[in-house]
Amino acid sequence: MAGKTIKTDAEWKKLLTPEQYEVARRKKTERPFTGAYWNNQDKGTYRCVACGAELFSSDAKFDAGCGWPSFTAPADPANLATEPDDSYSKHRVEALCSRCESHLGHVFADGPEPAGLRYCINSAALKFIPDKPKDE
Repeated sequence: MAGKTIKTDAEWKKLLTPEQYEVARRKKTERPFTGAYWNNQDKGTYRCVACGAELFSSDAKFDAGCGWPSFTAPADPANLATEPDDSYSKHRVEALCSRCESHLGHVFADGPEPAGLRYCINSAALKFIPDKPKDE
């Protein structure tokens, strides 16, 4: 992965939509079952909306029934960082893009085996790139 992406707050506001900015830069959460990708079944790659880092493959996506896109593992663990999040009087693990430090969502220990993890990610923090058909 390339080096860190560093921008001013004003630059992020110009680059992102208001919803993307609130989620990715201010650590807000979109309402469940409202994001563009919570029920996306297409094959492709999910990238960071802010810097384009590759985060998840559709092969790792599963229906957790929670209303947000859920994944079993990142495409490349080096592209995803985690840190403790004790906001709202809850202990959680925050998922961040390691390149630009955008808030993505949270990681929970209630996912399917073998790892048992669920990366619960806001659609607003993602950009989906569909796979090209094999005949192209």
